[in-house]
This record gives sequence, C-alpha cells and structure tokens, in this order.
Amino acid sequence: MGKIKMFVCGPTVYDYMHIGNARTFVIFDAYAKWLRFSGVELEYIQNITDIDDKIIARAKEQGKDPLEFAHKWEQIFYEDARALDITTPIYKRAMDHIPEIINQVKRLIEKGHVYEIENDGYYFNLSTFADYGKLSGRMDLKDDDAISRIDENENKRNKGDFCVWKGNFETGRPGWHIEDTAITEKYFGPQYDIHGGAIDLIFPHHEAEIAIMESISGISPFVKKWMHAGFLTNKGKRMGKSNANFTTVREALKHYSAAVLRFYFLSAHYRSPIDFSMDNLKQAEAAAQRISEFLSKIDSFEDEMPPELNSDIQAIVATSERDFAGALDDDFNTPRAFAAIFDLMRQINPLISSRTLDQRNAKEIKRFFDDIKKVLGIVPDQVLEIPKIVQMLIDQRGRARNDKNYEMADELRKQIEEGGYYVDDTAYGALVKKK
Repeated sequence: MGKIKMFVCGPTVYDYMHIGNARTFVIFDAYAKWLRFSGVELEYIQNITDIDDKIIARAKEQGKDPLEFAHKWEQIFYEDARALDITTPIYKRAMDHIPEIINQVKRLIEKGHVYEIENDGYYFNLSTFADYGKLSGRMDLKDDDAISRIDENENKRNKGDFCVWKGNFETGRPGWHIEDTAITEKYFGPQYDIHGGAIDLIFPHHEAEIAIMESISGISPFVKKWMHAGFLTNKGKRMGKSNANFTTVREALKHYSAAVLRFYFLSAHYRSPIDFSMDNLKQAEAAAQRISEFLSKIDSFEDEMPPELNSDIQAIVATSERDFAGALDDDFNTPRAFAAIFDLMRQINPLISSRTLDQRNAKEIKRFFDDIKKVLGIVPDQVLEIPKIVQMLIDQRGRARNDKNYEMADELRKQIEEGGYYVDDTAYGALVKKK
C-alpha cells in the first residue's frame, strides 16, 4: 500500500488530560497502528497548542510565564499518553511554527481574505469564501457565531469571522485555527489524506481550516477524508473541563489498566458516543479478564495438546482473523473486530478444556492475539492469579446462573468472597477481583 499522511487535532496544554480527550487520542493511535500493521507507510502528526487564551489565563492566575507553564503541562500530557500506550503521533508545537503561521496570514492578506481590526488583530472574512460550512452542512449559518472559542469583536465584518493573528507580527500570537493549517502545509503540503479529531471540532474549527487552506492554495478538497470521534458522555452530557464533569487519565489509571481503558474507548464505533459509567468500565475490565484467562489457559495446557494440525480448527482461526481484519478495514469498525475476537474464544475454549486444540493452532492463536495487542492494546500484560479452588467455585456459579439456579449462585458467591475474592456479573461474564 502507498503512503498516507494523517493529522489529528491535539491538546491545548494547561491541565491534565481527561478521559474524554483520551478516547479521541486512543482511537487515532489504534487506527494509526492498524494502518501501519496493514503495510501502509503512514506519516502521523498531532499538534500541541502551547499558546492560547486558556493557557495565558491559567498561567496568569498562578503567576507563571505562559510558555514555561504550557511546556510543563506538555510533558505531563506525554507521560499520560505513554501510560495509555499512545505511541504513534509525531508532535508539533504551535510556537515552533510561528514563521509558517505568519507566512499564511500574509498570503491571506494579499489574496484579500483577511482584514485588520485596529488594536486587536487580523480576521478572516467569511464573505470571501463561498464554501464555508460545506463540511458541517451549515452553509446557511456562515455568519452565525462559532460555538466554541469565539473571537469576539464588535468591529468584525461578519459574526462568524475568526482571528488568524492577535496583535502585531512582532509581539502577537496566532489564532487557534491557523496553527493547524500552517503545520500541515509545512509537512504535508496544501492537500493531504486524513484529518481527525473530536466531533465538536467540525464546526467551526475544521470549517475554518478548510477556509484558510483552500483560500491560500486554490486546491479543493483540502483534506480527502475526515474522521470525527464521538463524545465520551457523562449522564448524557459531553465530558469536558467546561462542564466540570470529567475524570482525568491519571485518576482512571489508578483503578484500571491501560488495556481496560483502551477496550472501553474502542468498544463503540469511533463515530458513536459512549457513556461513562462504572458498569461500562466493569464490562471492559471483565472483557480484558476473559482475554487474559483465555491466553493463560492455552499456555497452561499447550504441552498436553496434540501436535498434529487440525484443519477444522485452522479454518476457525483463519475465519476469525479475516473477520477481524475486515472489520478494521471497514471504517475502523472496532465493535465488529471485538465480536470476531470473542467468537474465536467462544469456539476455542471448549477445545482447550477437552485438550483437542492442537499445538500448531494454539501457536497461531497466540500470534493473532499478539497482533491484537500491538494494534489495539486491549490485551492485559498481567493475569489475575486465581486459586484453583476459587476458580472451581466461580465456574460452578456460572453454571448455576446459566441454569437460573440463583439461590445456589448466591451461596457460591458467599464462598468465593470467603476465599478472598468477589465477583460481579457483566455482559462479558463474571468479573473477578481480589478483595
């Protein structure tokens, strides 16, 4: 496959990354890993907004220099990203690209797309770009105020006009939208393959990027494929700092592994919203535990397996691998990919118990799960060691629940708890944890 250039909107660094941001970054990290695994030569850039009104305001509150303040939080962002196994992007700071940003502003001025407001800065005139709104379908609202990061000034020619440069070119700073186009033009040219980000960036941020770059270059479309990640919601509201309803990545990682959080983020299609709840996190934790137990059982019984290749089992494994790859190739459909993984486990588990899984297919299955771990990062590094007597009780309880013998299931739960473990029931089966 050929070379693909991908850009994803990155963080504004002034606080800890919350798990709403993290979902978007994990989605595109996994997508980048899949493209590379599939043989694509991928160049993936993410910007770091290290100058912004929010940064300046927070730094001023704390008596800090804004750039030093931003770079401190930038390092914290990298630490949290690594802890989530986000390893694919090349990061580019806005402040490292000031010459490129100023160059774009000056070209926009020359072409008549930007005007100056005295004692403020330079604004993009939306009336000069007829296609503004074509990505979001808000063509009739081009003069309405932006829904986020509004550039207010009563002297704007159109309500939706946005700032591309604050102040003068010697001491000023860039507007939010133009940093991305300056960075991508430098490394990718005037047109590239994939632009990603959260769904709230479609309007006005991505519309503004289109207006800037297509006005400068005359090339349309600016981006060949747009990918927008759905919100992580908390009780129906978008999770974010502005709603004061967020959980930081650092706090979440105190309770859940990176593999569990990645499973949770990827359990819904990337375009769909996903609700933040303890039940959903427990389901993700149980699912990751099922994967660990499955691989642990293969390791435990591999020496007892027959060495001869069973072609029927080989066909099951091949079908699962094909379904997994087909799902990720189809608009990165991770729920379908997860279904292929758990369908394989459902078919192979009885063969492990009966010692009819052969060694060659066992090795192929382990290789497949190693690939899953490299791409999606949902396979835990550690397996919870459960004593055999406790595991026997857990299995008995599972059978009792299947038989709808809930009285016996409750009694077995008590015995499991007396053994130092507790069990929760989820869509992925029993979640077992040490007390």
